[in-house]
Order: sequence, then C-alpha cells, then structure tokens
Amino acid sequence: MKIAIMGAMPEEIEPLIAQLDNVTTTVYAQNKYYEGSYKGQEVVVAYSKIGKVFATLTATILLERFGCDVLLFSGVAGAIADDLEIGDLVIADGLCQHDLDITAFGHPFGYVPEGEVCIPTDVKLRTIAKEIAADKGIVLKEGVIATGDQFIANADRKNWIGDTFNAHALEMEGAAVAVVCNAFNTPFFILRAISDAADMDAGFDFDAFLESSAKISADFILAMVEKVRK
Repeated sequence: MKIAIMGAMPEEIEPLIAQLDNVTTTVYAQNKYYEGSYKGQEVVVAYSKIGKVFATLTATILLERFGCDVLLFSGVAGAIADDLEIGDLVIADGLCQHDLDITAFGHPFGYVPEGEVCIPTDVKLRTIAKEIAADKGIVLKEGVIATGDQFIANADRKNWIGDTFNAHALEMEGAAVAVVCNAFNTPFFILRAISDAADMDAGFDFDAFLESSAKISADFILAMVEKVRK
C-alpha cells in the first residue's frame, strides 16, 4: 500500500515531510512530490497550491503517476456551523462544490450530469480518525464541507452555502479531491482545522495559526498512516 498525503500550501505539508525517512523529491508537472516512509509505511506528500484546478491536478498525479492507494488531505477551513470555533478539527463526511451552478438548465446547485452534488468520504477512514481522536482526547467534529474557488468573507454568502448544501465548513480544494478519488474508486479522507468564521475580517494572524495548526494536523494524519496500514 502507498498512501498519498495532500495539503494546499507548503506550510501544511512541511511538518509531515520533517518526520519522514529516506525522502526523495520528484519534480513533475510544475510541482514537487516528496516520497518517503513513516514507520515503514510508504507515503507520497504534496501540496497542490490553492483552488480546485490545482487540487484536481495534484490528486490525479498522486493516484496515477505515483500509484497511491489511499489519499489523506489536511488543511484549514472557514466555519459555517455555529458550533465550530477557531482551532476546531472537522472531518468531512461529504463534499460539495458551492460555486458550481448550472441551475439555468434545471439542475440543483453543485450538480452536473453524471455527477453528484455531495460526494461521501470513506467510512473506514472516518472511523479510524474518530478512534485516534478518542485516544488523543481531541474533540473531532464531522459534517459536509463545501468547496469553491473563492475566499468567503461575507455573512450572507456563508449562510446561503450552509442552507443550500447543509454545509458545516468551507474551503477551496476538498471537493475537487473528492471528484478525483471517486472517479478512481480510491478511499479518501479530508481533515480541516477551523481558521476563521468565514464572515470575519481576513486580516487576523493567519500565518501564526497556520504554523500551529499544521503541526497538530500533521500529528493526526501520521497517526492515521499508522492505523491505515494495519
């Protein structure tokens, strides 16, 4: 088995790479892929850059070029649900594209023919995540995560996304990863740390939060790598 680990930004994968053994770097399609092992388990780590197009490209390469069998994604997200606060960890039970709109042709928001509005994540991987959270004493929340190529800093838009898709959080890559993994019948998992309330001022100290949350998320993802291989 070979496990892919993705993030959207370099800061999200640096703590992961630091804990790998025998790391080699491959430059492919204008991105870097880090192959190594963690406690004997073969992994490939990459950051996609921000947005759905880059996430689609990176996920496809991880599965096709590097032959990964499972994909774990770690990053940050904005909260929609009232019970989510900055620093909370949330896992996706399903992912949708809030900016996909062909309603003019009579379809619901987020849908294209032969596609799905909401793509579910792997049940087994979610169960493993809940076991790890229980072992670590971490409160892990779960819900639909909405994806779009926009940073949402508007309360009305945030509420519309929440109401339309029953979404708990929003970000810019997850549903693209879901589409790729679903097409290749590859189990996948999305972990997000809540960085903002989606309608707040984006001028808070994001860099400091990203550094601390990346370390927490890396520890969680690597614990999953250990359990997935068993």
